[in-house]
Amino acid sequence: MQKIISVDKDNLEAIAIGGAVLGSGGGGDPYVGRLMTNQILEKAEPVKVIEVESLNDDELILPIAMMGAPTVMMEKFPSGNEFTQLVSMMEKLMQKKVSAILCIEAGGLNSTIPFVAAAKLGLPIVDGDAMGRAFPELQMVSFTLGGITATPMAMIDDKGNGATFDTISNQWTEKLARALTIQMGGSAMVSLYPVTAKDCKKYLIKNSLSLIHYIGNVVKEHSFNAYQILAKELHGKHLFQARVRDVERTAGEGFTRGVVKLEGIGDFIGRSAKLDFQNEFLIAMEGETVLATTPDLICLFDANTGEPVTTEAMKYGLAVNVLGLPCDPIWRSKEAIDLVGPKYFKYDVEYKPL
Repeated sequence: MQKIISVDKDNLEAIAIGGAVLGSGGGGDPYVGRLMTNQILEKAEPVKVIEVESLNDDELILPIAMMGAPTVMMEKFPSGNEFTQLVSMMEKLMQKKVSAILCIEAGGLNSTIPFVAAAKLGLPIVDGDAMGRAFPELQMVSFTLGGITATPMAMIDDKGNGATFDTISNQWTEKLARALTIQMGGSAMVSLYPVTAKDCKKYLIKNSLSLIHYIGNVVKEHSFNAYQILAKELHGKHLFQARVRDVERTAGEGFTRGVVKLEGIGDFIGRSAKLDFQNEFLIAMEGETVLATTPDLICLFDANTGEPVTTEAMKYGLAVNVLGLPCDPIWRSKEAIDLVGPKYFKYDVEYKPL
């Protein structure tokens, strides 16, 4: 896998596609982020992608993301003006200038939105993230495992309302920020987990932007066969091939939740499966048999185009391939499974790695 060193309009498409794959159905529609970033990159220099080791230990790295229900994000685009205000708020709270931007998750909209902030502010972006995929809740980051706090945190809505948080735990950050996100219309722009280069090195999932770029190029090059290439290259497993028989989807409490029912086709004809999601796909089951669960990734690909399919794009009759990909090894510890495993989401099953 070749490391990416800068991002312009030409290679942003691969990052958007690859981010949608690692988003495991969630993280928001990357198409929105791609449109915003393309608009900015027409007038700005390409965004430099750097390794965290290139920064001095005391330099400040700032994650930027959108928080809320992906279905809401589809209709409630950020204006782009939020980034300057967000960064200014965080620099005042930290009493320090920002040296680089970071993707908090490697998925969907939040793998492209940080490039808008980086391009607007003329800052580099770190080749890494704190999930290696997308998870639905703020505390579900590798930084939590390292005792790194989510606050101070800043939040801005599309109207210009701003708020900051100073909480006693990352779980409380999730609860309070989620409640405010609902009042802000279901989605908001946030900056949280401000870290120095020294503090984040041990718990950063490194080179994830390069991985996203690679995955995106595989999808572009191999189209409907891409899932087979990715299964082999990323040590994944083809779990199911099916048509979508039914989708139950609700947006509430700041999340998009639902169930996708699948009817097997091809080698899986006569079989059925279902996928549950809370922004991201959490569990895949065939009858009583568990095919895959969080923190491993459950990724859907359009069987005709090879493009990744997000939870909000699921519709009746769509033919899909379901791929399971192993999570980053940092999520395999007992502490990590307690934070992001199936039992946290009220599934009475033990996590078994793919």
